[in-house]
Amino acid sequence: MGFFHALWQHSFLQYALLAGLLASVACGVVGTYVVARRITYIAAGIAHSVLAGMGLAHYLAVVHDLTWLHPLYGAVVAALVSAVTIGLVSLKARQREDTVIGAIWAVGMAAGILFIAATPGYQENLMSYLIGNILMVSGSEVWLLGLLDLVVVAVCFVFYRQLGAVCFDEEFARVRGLSVSAYYLLLLCLTALTVVLLVSVVGIILVIALLTIPVAVAGRFTRSLWQTMLLAVAISSLFTTIGLVVSFEPNWPAGPTIILIAGVAFIVVSLFTGNHTGRIRSSERAASRTNR
Repeated sequence: MGFFHALWQHSFLQYALLAGLLASVACGVVGTYVVARRITYIAAGIAHSVLAGMGLAHYLAVVHDLTWLHPLYGAVVAALVSAVTIGLVSLKARQREDTVIGAIWAVGMAAGILFIAATPGYQENLMSYLIGNILMVSGSEVWLLGLLDLVVVAVCFVFYRQLGAVCFDEEFARVRGLSVSAYYLLLLCLTALTVVLLVSVVGIILVIALLTIPVAVAGRFTRSLWQTMLLAVAISSLFTTIGLVVSFEPNWPAGPTIILIAGVAFIVVSLFTGNHTGRIRSSERAASRTNR
């Protein structure tokens, strides 16, 4: 009860709760596509590359007095560039995909650390993005997260059927004249924006866990794509809220606490339910062919 009592008194807790809820919306929607398309490893590469953009933005803000340049702006640019690069390589030379992902992963992290080291002063706040520090989210960051969330959800809503077809029945989508390559790149860009949303909540290292675990849990109880999305959003919101509550009194890091709770929930659900992934894929493949 100490958390809920403090929630009404401290704005930083309110911002943290809002950030978690906003990130959960994009996490549930885009995470469903990521799991369905089986591109978790690509999302991981994008997640680790954002440190380069954040480090560069912070370096320019401090050294060149560009105070308006927030690290999350750099994260958005770095994530989108990485997503497009990986996507183009994947489409044109799939055998080199793993190599490119590994290179972007390593170079992004290394460049970010170098930019942080080159920036005068102690960069504790920027390094906290590695494991996440949701309690440090500011009001301006909440607005930015809200804007990114709105863009991601709006695009997914408009292109729901096309993205679903690309994820579940790519061959049939090509036969019907759908630009699979374009929608695949769009999906990677949406994944990149969602990664930026989640970085503020659980950090760069733990992004993939929150992007996939709620969807994995939701997939045990649903049979269609939109059902999985809605339930994953609810489950992700529950994980982030419970994580904040549990970590408040003992002063634990909120990000790892959220992931630990999500992981335990996934293990428990997996032990007592069957795997519905195959049925979801079959159902969506049939729906895709019927709707198109």
